Amino acid sequence: MNTKKLLVLLGTLVVAAALISACATAGEPGAQGPAGPAGPAGPQGEAGAPAMAADLTCTECHNDTSIITGKKSSWEESIHGSGEAFERGANASCAGCHSGAAFSAMIAAGQNFEQVESVDANPTHQDCRTCHQIHTTYTGDDWALETNAPVTFVAEAFADTTFDGGNGNLCANCHQARRVPFVVENGTVDVNTSRFNTHYGVEAQVLMGLGGQGVEGKPGAHYSMVENTCVTCHLGEGDNHRFEPQLASCQECHADAENFDINGTQTEVQAMIDELHELLVAKGMLTEDGAVVQAVYPENEAYALWNYNIFSHEDTSLGVHNPSYIKAALEWSIEQLK
Repeated sequence: MNTKKLLVLLGTLVVAAALISACATAGEPGAQGPAGPAGPAGPQGEAGAPAMAADLTCTECHNDTSIITGKKSSWEESIHGSGEAFERGANASCAGCHSGAAFSAMIAAGQNFEQVESVDANPTHQDCRTCHQIHTTYTGDDWALETNAPVTFVAEAFADTTFDGGNGNLCANCHQARRVPFVVENGTVDVNTSRFNTHYGVEAQVLMGLGGQGVEGKPGAHYSMVENTCVTCHLGEGDNHRFEPQLASCQECHADAENFDINGTQTEVQAMIDELHELLVAKGMLTEDGAVVQAVYPENEAYALWNYNIFSHEDTSLGVHNPSYIKAALEWSIEQLK
């Protein structure tokens, strides 16, 4: 075969091979190979638009309204917001109620004030964070109360009783009797303390017809008929953070009320307290300025002294919290000393 024919044959074979290759079916793709090394960082992009204040949830509370400042101004004038009582939070037995921060910790731990064992190294007034869940969600939901769960009384004398007054339950955690510090022996009571009282917090018991001696009580209308009890009367619709009772709240039921002396109750109760004071002084059980004279007294006379302390110094509503019960207890006390 000469060279020319050989070249023709080779060319024919190449063309045939190309045609066969073109007609062949492509196979399945193989597995992906490993990723190659990362390339160099690209140029920095342009800064995005700044966040607008209106987009921040904090502005639900922190804004140009008086939602915070208005409450703060009135709170600073309240007993909770002023004075030095909060400093007692440095004492473990006082911290749960006297320090606002310790109160929040107590509630979070599901405790009552007798179960608090630690002092508060940095006691605070009872401020916004004491009653509200401030800076938990950073929204308006943070105004929710720390708790409104029913409260079982701590003092042994009332330990089987639960206060259930709606949002007023928050208050009842501390505004309840801490103790009943006397024992009757052979018909007498040894009054061996100048603080012959429940420790300045008997309001929750009085609303339920408890705390006094000598008479049987029952819950008053301000416990059983006023929704949210303490909060309704002491804050009112305007959220008064001085925590002073609001006449407008009374007028929801007592439309003609011009002051808190509704039906003359406060005048009547004050007269009874004054009479009881005179009788106790005459018996040598009380000084003119109201100090307890420590001694052993007949049981009923000691109860009369107890009732005087409760209704003149601890529950200072002059009957409003539970008119029928308070008047009955004072009437009974007066009779024991005549």
